[in-house]
Amino acid sequence: MSSQILVFYTTLPILINFLVSLNMMKQNESNRVAVRSKLTAVSSRPVNPGTIHSFTGLDHAMALHSVHVIFYYKETLFSYFDLDPFRVCLSEILSLYPPVTGRIVRREVDGEWEVKCNDAGVRAVKATVATTLDEWLGSADGAEERLLTAWDDMPLDDPSSWSPYRIQINEFEGGGVAIGLSCFHMQADPTCATLLIKSWAETHRREPVVHPPSFDDLSDSPLTSGLNIHKTSTKLSCSYYEAKSMAAQTPLVLKKMGTATFKFSNEVIKQSLLEIQQTCPVATPFDLLAALFWARIARLKHPKSESKHSLSICVDFRKKLQLSYGHYGNALHFSLLSLPDVEEKEDLGDVVGAVHRHVSSQGEGEFWSALDWFESRKEEGGQFGAPFRMYGPELTCMSMEHMVDFPGITGNKPLMYTAVFDKENRPVHVSYHVGNVEGEGLIIVMPSPEGGLARMVTVTLPEEELEQLCQDEAISNLNPIMVISGTRKA
Repeated sequence: MSSQILVFYTTLPILINFLVSLNMMKQNESNRVAVRSKLTAVSSRPVNPGTIHSFTGLDHAMALHSVHVIFYYKETLFSYFDLDPFRVCLSEILSLYPPVTGRIVRREVDGEWEVKCNDAGVRAVKATVATTLDEWLGSADGAEERLLTAWDDMPLDDPSSWSPYRIQINEFEGGGVAIGLSCFHMQADPTCATLLIKSWAETHRREPVVHPPSFDDLSDSPLTSGLNIHKTSTKLSCSYYEAKSMAAQTPLVLKKMGTATFKFSNEVIKQSLLEIQQTCPVATPFDLLAALFWARIARLKHPKSESKHSLSICVDFRKKLQLSYGHYGNALHFSLLSLPDVEEKEDLGDVVGAVHRHVSSQGEGEFWSALDWFESRKEEGGQFGAPFRMYGPELTCMSMEHMVDFPGITGNKPLMYTAVFDKENRPVHVSYHVGNVEGEGLIIVMPSPEGGLARMVTVTLPEEELEQLCQDEAISNLNPIMVISGTRKA
């Protein structure tokens, strides 16, 4: 008996290792993305010693979230990234972005976060995808797509070795590549992340960087200087942000979220805008799609149970505040629009008009007032107040209309589709995701590679709601093409 026990305990570790290996093999069979190598990309020119990048109050408030952008190209761009000219160009462009290659640390004076620009580098990952690019775009879902972006959350105890930016190069079978960029939202917003990749592409083509990073100081606004910069009746109250910060103290019921992307053609959007012309003749594609998805989602979430529905609308304010378009950091403003019986309105034009009036009425005074409010959130000791859930808890809709006709862009292409490493190989698709979206969900309305009025809408909702939305008749009647929407069979 003792010999049998000895044999059992001798073979037990082998058995366990076999079972673990078998489980990993099964996981790898279902995971089409496999990481092959990791390295660190550094800038080509060292930063001046002691360089520090400070965060604004708005930047601090975004700290619960991350930004993920994925650029898809039909042709293979990279051969051996470790020694490839693309990596050399990346090092060149990183020299313009000291905060990207730095590390986040606590400031000794007040314990606040800042970036120590120490040339520590950007984490870069090389991966392969066990399918073709076309198959991936038609079968992957949002969760699987996130595997194309390397990321792990910042360790609060000691982030000194943690890279706030990650780049992942993904090669598809038969050609094609996806460049995934992830960053800490406290560092940058989606526009800033897009410009980093675009600048990398321009450097590779040996052309001037059209929108180099600009480190504008938003902490000292004209309002705090006593200047009367806004003479209209724009409401400057920041009660909405105050309410959001208070709401963050109440934990949300966590739900498993899913993501789907709808691509609407130029002709469909043009026809839809004509149909509501009498109600809102100046409506934009964003107004139309924000109203449509808000109304259809409200019907799913609150069928005839609430008299008023709310939508948090997120816009970029670089243009209205006349900032440099290469502004590094966050230039986003969130505001709340509430309407009665959104889900029951037969005339969508009424909702479209409300969205248009709300967005178009926002001016520089309101944006500066919000920035002042964020800067005023100082506690004893000088630290900013705790970050809170910016994308939520109510349904949030982000506009990327500013990326259409972006200043400095030629060829009538949206900003993200000008990230061209060679002139014959434009991105065929660009995806945007925000990390840590909770609550009611997120709608992102962005330009389509088709150009013109064509738009794409990426929706993140609780899975059961997303499934119903994908079958919604009002949306299906617009004949959207589904991209990265989970048609893969298990």
